[in-house]
Amino acid sequence: MENSTQVKLFYLFGLQETFNNKSIYFFLSLVTYLLIITVNLTLIITIIQVKGLHEPMYIFLCSLCVNGLYGTAGFYPKLLLDLQSDVQVISYGGCLTQTYVIYTSVLCEMSTLTVMSYDRYVAICRPLLYHTIVTSLTVRKLLLFSWCYPLFISLIALSLTARLPLCGSRIDKIFCDNPSILKHACSPITINQILNKCMILVHVLQLLFIVFSYCQIVRNCVKSTKGRIKFTQTCVPHLLTIFIFITVTLFDTLQGWNNVNITLNMRNAMAVQFLVIPPVLNPLIYGLNLQKIRRAVFRKLVIPGPLDDAIPCNTPPPPMDIEGTPAYVKPLVDS
Repeated sequence: MENSTQVKLFYLFGLQETFNNKSIYFFLSLVTYLLIITVNLTLIITIIQVKGLHEPMYIFLCSLCVNGLYGTAGFYPKLLLDLQSDVQVISYGGCLTQTYVIYTSVLCEMSTLTVMSYDRYVAICRPLLYHTIVTSLTVRKLLLFSWCYPLFISLIALSLTARLPLCGSRIDKIFCDNPSILKHACSPITINQILNKCMILVHVLQLLFIVFSYCQIVRNCVKSTKGRIKFTQTCVPHLLTIFIFITVTLFDTLQGWNNVNITLNMRNAMAVQFLVIPPVLNPLIYGLNLQKIRRAVFRKLVIPGPLDDAIPCNTPPPPMDIEGTPAYVKPLVDS
């Protein structure tokens, strides 16, 4: 058996069944990564430059897009290199770093979605108190929470993993993750498993909070025809994206711990969904589907929208509009 000091490289066997189609997978992966960079950067730059979008909802959206770029940066460059190599290897330190980036990205995504659902709940269900509750200081605290919790808890998880002696170096995936590393541990991993289950529990609690928030939003929206239309156009896609994200992340986590009998291609297909679907769909569903951002993006691309002359980009949405905050709430940064 190998000693922990001898494990300097991990071998990634997730691409073993793709040797005959590497060029196709490389092209698809490159196009996907470029698309992720384009749509997320477009939204980030638009929100930063347009002062009319310096409102809590759009600031949280900007944070969501930054996280999308951060998480995919820990996966796609290494994947593209592996698709051009005959042997897929990664150093011990590189494996831990990739695991940390992907873990923090997943946790930050969930935390940010939870914060966004809270913002919408207050804006739509308690509009008269919105300006009192969601202040500039509150937004900063929520942003701090959505980033610091993932960074801190993932650091603890990886520290517990790094202390373990390892007896193997084979990873049957296309990227490194904690369960795959812990499978080669030569000593008990009880503490690691307990922490992992606690992290899943936090995920579930965040999901329950999101569901509660949207249930309250639905109660307010279904009271009118306009409200039902707004719910269909915005909340349903949002909830669908959250459901997909939770499903694929929990599936990947549970199959990693419980050794689910599943083909390698199917395992990899499910494992990378949270690195493909949310980074692409979040800017489209949460951003470009919103009228104010869509107009702002069109203006920056010098493509005038149909209502550009009639309604300025920084015109606040009407009260109780599910796409934004109440009309009387001022942006965090003065125009």
